Amino acid sequence: MSTQPPTPSDSAANFDPAHIGLVSISDRASSGQYADQGLPSLREWLQRALRNPLRLSERLIPDERPTIAATLRELVDEQRCDLVLTTGGTGPAPRDVTPEATADVADRLLPGFGEEMRRISLHFVPTAILSRQLGVIRGQALILNLPGQPKSIRETLEGVRDADGRLLVKGVFAAVPYCIDLIGGPYLETDPEVCPAFRPKSAQRKPR
Repeated sequence: MSTQPPTPSDSAANFDPAHIGLVSISDRASSGQYADQGLPSLREWLQRALRNPLRLSERLIPDERPTIAATLRELVDEQRCDLVLTTGGTGPAPRDVTPEATADVADRLLPGFGEEMRRISLHFVPTAILSRQLGVIRGQALILNLPGQPKSIRETLEGVRDADGRLLVKGVFAAVPYCIDLIGGPYLETDPEVCPAFRPKSAQRKPR
């Protein structure tokens, strides 16, 4: 369990601070059998993609439905995270219970996130149809289940690019800032070179 202070920025005063929870769900990584790759991958991507000063609260936990649900409640209700990203435990194996635990704490479902995550992954592997990721709202926080592999995490969040780096399919994070706006969270500002966010013109702030 760890909470990292906001990332420093020369222009930090120009952007809303954001508190994001990161949860890596793995029996073997949480027991020390191998090094966790989920939390470093999420942390590195967010620090590249977002201009906001970030406070990151990180949790590494086993594939236990009550533990996952309790961790999500703690991050949203007690730590007051604006966004929670989980990685791992979304397949069809008996120990893959992240979607069930996420549904346990949900106030509302956002099925489009899971649909798009599977569509992105299907560009790479046919087994993407076995994934059961969810997007849900709890209180004023968005919770998203992401894949377990670092490469898949990046592709899901950022999108699919061609050999020259041109974005062919936008990742799901393009819709996250506006979703956070709508549920009362901070105004997330992305680096367009990493992940251009979409907002209707009426919801856009002038550059600061």
